[in-house]
Amino acid sequence: MRGFKNVNAYVEGKGIIKTNIGVENGVITYIGNDDSKITEAYAYNEGAVVLPGFIDEHIHGAMGSDAMDGTTRDISIIANAVASEGTTAFCPTTMTQSPKNISTALSAIKEYRDANPEDGAEVLGVHLEGPFISVKHIGAQPLEYVAKSEKEVFDKYYEASGNSIRIVSLSPESEGATELISHLKDLGVIASAGHTDAGYADIERAISYGLSNVTHTYNAQKALHHRDVGVVGSALLFDQLNCEAICDLIHLSAPAIKLLIKNKPHDKFTLVTDSMRAKHLPDGLSELGGQEVIVKNGEARLANGALAGSTLKMNVAIKNLVLSCDVPFTDAVDFATINPAKNLKIDDKQGSIKVGKRADFAVLDGEFNVLTTIRNGKVIYSK
Repeated sequence: MRGFKNVNAYVEGKGIIKTNIGVENGVITYIGNDDSKITEAYAYNEGAVVLPGFIDEHIHGAMGSDAMDGTTRDISIIANAVASEGTTAFCPTTMTQSPKNISTALSAIKEYRDANPEDGAEVLGVHLEGPFISVKHIGAQPLEYVAKSEKEVFDKYYEASGNSIRIVSLSPESEGATELISHLKDLGVIASAGHTDAGYADIERAISYGLSNVTHTYNAQKALHHRDVGVVGSALLFDQLNCEAICDLIHLSAPAIKLLIKNKPHDKFTLVTDSMRAKHLPDGLSELGGQEVIVKNGEARLANGALAGSTLKMNVAIKNLVLSCDVPFTDAVDFATINPAKNLKIDDKQGSIKVGKRADFAVLDGEFNVLTTIRNGKVIYSK
């Protein structure tokens, strides 16, 4: 049996323990003290820790490619780039663009999923960020392509994706939004408040229709005010809302991250990278949705100074939580593994190390560097 022999591993329900992990046909079949069961061992450095593979539910691009480029080659480049961060599954994220460009991107993602390549991280499905957003919180999305929330428009995108859209970021206060949210709930698609000027009453109403997620909490949304707590206050207040967070210490300060974690149930805080094509590349000029982006010291901004996604790596997000936000290591790992798995309703097979679950692993050293990434029992990255 292939697997890990005598390693430190974060095992569901047990914490970090010294153990052996056996893998057969891409599934974890053994966890225990009998190291004789492991006849073919994965490489392992003493002092490293074996973690569940990371899951990124909100990522636009990496290594010069973007989900909106509309080719399977670009999706493959992203999938292999994020594998070096310990990520074994992700949701390529589109953005507000012309219907033609969005549909082309969705069709390419469908084609990639249908091919089911074994290299790189798995594409779980699409995060559709826009075009159903508020012009008041446009962020780095192009204004001319903002669209009204319409079920018929979404259904065309859903079909183009091969029914693989998993999350839709939208403005709950906009015309037609509650009907769309209800429609998404019926389809099993996550409705997420993002790029929105919603107030407390809007969020409360949207929750009753099925809203369950907040897109990159704090960013591109109505802030907390003492007369209307807005999206941010609602995110803190409503326990049923899962909150994404870009923990690069640029989009969010350490105290903002601490405040969010303190106010959320443990399983309702999810790390995302929201990274763009500039990730894994040197500083310099880049592009997002046809807009020029300047990357300096790891910060990606439009010419007007607006943040334009991130260059954050998932292993670095975990490092930032532990070293800058005083978050226990295993909690930080949960935020990148079992929490997004629960949010996407795939926690029966992914998100933790447990017999019967997929053999998806990220092996990190003591400095949070990724040494090995394994998906379905196959090594997809090795340092």
